[in-house]
Amino acid sequence: MLLVNNNPRQLAFIILQEVHRKQAFADFALDKYLRKNDLIDVNRRLVTELVYGCVKRQRSLDAIIDQLAKKKSHQQNPDLRIILHIGLYQLSYLQQIPESAAVDTTVELAKQNKFVKLAGFVNGLLREYIREERTIHLPENPVQKLGILYSFPDWIIEYWIQKLGITETEQLCSWFNQPPTIDLRVNLLKNSIEKVEVALQNIGISVSRIPQIPQALRLTGAVGSIQKLPGYYEGWWSVQDSSAQLVSYLLNPQPGEMIIDACAAPGGKTTHIAELIGDNGKIFAIDKTASRLKKLQQNIERLELKSISIYTGDSRNFPKFMNQADRVLLDVPCSGLGTLHRRADSRWRQSLENIQELSKLQGELLESAAKWVKSGGVLVYATCTIYPLENEAVIDNFLTNHPEWEIEGPTVDFMVSPTAEGWVKVWPHRVEMDGFFMVKLKRQMM
Repeated sequence: MLLVNNNPRQLAFIILQEVHRKQAFADFALDKYLRKNDLIDVNRRLVTELVYGCVKRQRSLDAIIDQLAKKKSHQQNPDLRIILHIGLYQLSYLQQIPESAAVDTTVELAKQNKFVKLAGFVNGLLREYIREERTIHLPENPVQKLGILYSFPDWIIEYWIQKLGITETEQLCSWFNQPPTIDLRVNLLKNSIEKVEVALQNIGISVSRIPQIPQALRLTGAVGSIQKLPGYYEGWWSVQDSSAQLVSYLLNPQPGEMIIDACAAPGGKTTHIAELIGDNGKIFAIDKTASRLKKLQQNIERLELKSISIYTGDSRNFPKFMNQADRVLLDVPCSGLGTLHRRADSRWRQSLENIQELSKLQGELLESAAKWVKSGGVLVYATCTIYPLENEAVIDNFLTNHPEWEIEGPTVDFMVSPTAEGWVKVWPHRVEMDGFFMVKLKRQMM
């Protein structure tokens, strides 16, 4: 469906309808419709901002609507609420859009979508919000207050306050509401970090080093298509957040070893391991989702790596690897609560019940993967969540049942300091990276 007059707000409305009506993932729906519509760059960026922003900020936007709407019946229509979200998001979070433009385009959006009789209601609500100086009335309860102000569910805020206190929770909420940066991992088998840095700067890309991470470059500002950046097709680099790069450094793979990546797709850590061993060794990459392994195969070819073999299947069903591996990486499926800035709808899709189910799966995967490690070998367990039921609880339970295993803390020169228990927990707002948990376990010599 091509849009008339290149209208970004109408396209954002259509995408948000799919997100709310069909429970579509915001990133999938956005990608699908952007492929179908030939938008100029400025409108493409606006659609992306409106879709991700309205999904992330929906609790805050709903609170404004509930505060200002005099006729409660008008609040109940889901399509009208989406239209109000689009208008209020522009007024609240997009300073580059004039108030008049935000109001007028939202009123017009209502008319275009069969709300002609409610155009006056839309206009009045937005203008009242402006008159009230864009304020939200907040409850006294700190959990509800921060949940509405920063747009997170109460159960997430409650844990963060318990763990970090109110001040740090606000810092973490603010961090997760920022647009994500793009980190590259330079493939030192193909090029140096200095030459890649210069090549990017020469085309006007803003690049900075990340001191803790030897192969990392961070891109900020407008980047455009990733595939069009210098060195993509030559295999000079891969896109991978810095905290995800830490995992392979903690694993510390060595040339000539047999290494298994148990939940490998889409393969960022698998290819990093191959680069760290100079592509000299045997790496077995396992994942049960064949479609996601295609991305790994593409990157193996792009990076010209020879040491990786791919297996499709559930990693709980590979007895052939029993006691074979020098090192195993187990980056388990998780809630993703350390990467909420990258996935607009994750904060609304997760629940405590879902996390309990994930924790059970994570424990099963750890039990299976541990059997692959030979005597004296190493296993690294990792997640991109900062919720303890998926991290500390899984490890504590495993160690209680397996006295032959122990935590081996990172080496002294590791980039992020471990906790007293020996595991590494990356809090995003403290180190400007995705939230991650990782721990190295060593099987004692038998």
